[in-house]
Amino acid sequence: MFLLLHSGFYFDLLLWEAKRFVLLVVFFTTCILPLLSVAVLALNPRFNINMPGSRDRLLPLISASVFYYLGFILLRKVQAVPEFKLFMLASVLVLVVLLVVSLKWKISNHMAAIGGLSGTLFALAFRHGVNPVYSVLIVVLLSGLIGTARLILGKHDLKQLIAGYGLGFIVLYLVLYFV
Repeated sequence: MFLLLHSGFYFDLLLWEAKRFVLLVVFFTTCILPLLSVAVLALNPRFNINMPGSRDRLLPLISASVFYYLGFILLRKVQAVPEFKLFMLASVLVLVVLLVVSLKWKISNHMAAIGGLSGTLFALAFRHGVNPVYSVLIVVLLSGLIGTARLILGKHDLKQLIAGYGLGFIVLYLVLYFV
C-alpha cells in the first residue's frame, strides 16, 4: 500500500491524514492481526510454524481472509479511494483461492502476494494512463528476489512459484482494471 501511495497515481493528491489512516488500517488488518493469529496458533504444539504442507496453511489463510475482509469493511466505511477498497477485496479473493488450492496442492503464497502487487500496478497504469516505471522496477526486482529465495530455501518448485504469481497477478489485474 505504501508503494501504491507513492507510485505516481493520483493517490499523491491525498492528504497525509488520509494516507496515514489507510496505511494504519491496512497495516493492522494485513500484518498485525495475521501475525497475532499465527502466534496464537504457534502456542499449540501440533502446529508447525514453518507450515511445510499445503494443509498446514489452512487456518492461517482463513484468518488472513477474515482480517483482509475487515480491512475492506473499514476502508468502505470511510470515503477512501475506490482502488484501495478494490485492492483489499481482490486480496480476499486471492486468499480464498489460495485456500482452496492449498487443499490439494502447495502453491506459493509469497509469489501470489507479489504477483498481486504487480497486477495492481499494471492495471492502474493502463487504466489511468500513468507510467509508474520506478514502482514497476522495484516490484519486478522484488518478484525475482522472492522467487529465487523460495527456490533456494527449497520451499517451492518452479510450478508452484509461477502458479502463485500468476494467480495474484491475474486476480488483482482483472478486478482493478475492469471493476
